[in-house]
Amino acid sequence: MRHYIAVVHKDETSCYGVFFPDVNGVFTAGDTLEEAFAQAQEVLAFAAEHWVEDTASDFPEPRSIDELRTDPDFVESSRDAILMAIPFNQTPTRIAAE
Repeated sequence: MRHYIAVVHKDETSCYGVFFPDVNGVFTAGDTLEEAFAQAQEVLAFAAEHWVEDTASDFPEPRSIDELRTDPDFVESSRDAILMAIPFNQTPTRIAAE
């Protein structure tokens, strides 16, 4: 099973915001960590279902935490963050060729 790394940030006056460094534009939030984790699983599955149709490109493959740690954008965005590994076993839907 593949896992996508999710970056979680929380300010004093906000809920837990979640985004995926490997899946641009996909983000969610939750009032608790448990809710944020559940929301992250749902939004990732939803994005995969509609990705090809919406972007005309393949759903991005997840990078390992070691690969992400060499990415300066990830290093910067994950400062003071919680990291979650979100399990993913779905195959993105493809559009039939016309």
